[in-house]
Amino acid sequence: MASTVTTSKDSAAPSRPGYGQLLRTRGAWTFLLPGFAARQPFAMLTLSIVLLVQHTTGSYGAAGAVAAVTGVSMALFAPYSGRLADRHGQRAVLVPGVLVHALSGLALTALALGGAPLWALFAAAVPTGASVPQIGPMVRARWGVKLKDSPLMTTAAAFESVTDEFTFVVGPLLATALCTAVDPAAGLVTEAALTLVGGLLFAAQRGTQPTVAADRHARVRHASALRVPGVRVLIVTFLGIGSVFGGMQVSLAAFTESIGEPGLNGVLYGVFAAGNMLSGIACGAVVWKAAPQRRLVVGYAALALTASALWTAQSALLLAGLGLLVGMCIAPALITGYTLVEDLVPAGARTEAFTWLTGAVALGQAAAVTIAGQLEDRLWGGAGFLVPMGGTVLALATLLALRSRLAPAPRGRTVARGVGHRSPVAVD
Repeated sequence: MASTVTTSKDSAAPSRPGYGQLLRTRGAWTFLLPGFAARQPFAMLTLSIVLLVQHTTGSYGAAGAVAAVTGVSMALFAPYSGRLADRHGQRAVLVPGVLVHALSGLALTALALGGAPLWALFAAAVPTGASVPQIGPMVRARWGVKLKDSPLMTTAAAFESVTDEFTFVVGPLLATALCTAVDPAAGLVTEAALTLVGGLLFAAQRGTQPTVAADRHARVRHASALRVPGVRVLIVTFLGIGSVFGGMQVSLAAFTESIGEPGLNGVLYGVFAAGNMLSGIACGAVVWKAAPQRRLVVGYAALALTASALWTAQSALLLAGLGLLVGMCIAPALITGYTLVEDLVPAGARTEAFTWLTGAVALGQAAAVTIAGQLEDRLWGGAGFLVPMGGTVLALATLLALRSRLAPAPRGRTVARGVGHRSPVAVD
């Protein structure tokens, strides 16, 4: 990374990129604070559903299946939401989205408490997942506006990963405390309320959102980010990361219940997320010399290795240690993947690209909670930890085979049927 930083007109330019310089970017706090509030409920959603449905049905398989429907629905609709945000503006997508999410989340809660059949819970889970606000990708897109062609983009990617993981420290703890100490429905009700309030506050920050192209023909030139080969490789790697999140959520809940300490669930998941957050802070503070493609391969290999050891843990202390190591390996992979998007995808399709990756994590998480729930019901407490091992090993094999597709094309070339790095149009 160059010793002198060239930033956009909205940012400062000291000799080396870092968190201090990033946070001094003009106007950043106007979207960072409401963005943090709006993304907090996302870390509560899956665990709140699992704890509520398991309480009302007595089955981790059923709980995992309902949570999986939510995750699949989010994964399918998130890229479409990102494309709409690129074309029509973030506020136009957020306001109706958070309203639908709050209402559908409350409906799911009422159905679960009322003993509704499983198909009814599935029906309510679909709009709940489809309307999850894509705050993280939207914040990343706003950073892209502020930091055009700046080395600070890597720092911003790290900062966003740390922010995400901080929510995954607080969110599961809050969801577990509400569901176990207050009421099994309290977690999901709180999630719906926080999503509504936080999402509306974030949507109100119009000054920092990417501008929308007024030229209809300019919009036509924005083909789907999915056409970029490197994005498809990143989707597979993020599916593996999702399998870790989903497998950990279900398996930790089942493991702590099997040892008679259900209150440890949120603590153990918090340790896992804390490892992710701490390594994310370190990644953002380092000036990397290795190419991001190489960093992704090395980091992902470490993730697959540590995730493969989770199922062997026989005590909460050992599981906490392994969870911390797994968490420390996730952040580098996430940060590098999001950084690669800046090189692979043109500006007018980046929100969509970010939502593809976010959706991939959700889809991997959905599949993982389903499979892990079935393993927990049919085998031993903690058998669901086999899922993170399988998901990361398969994703690593794909990454190794297709890593050449992560190399960015030279500027000016057209990539994958029309998605390239030509002169950017006025989308951001």
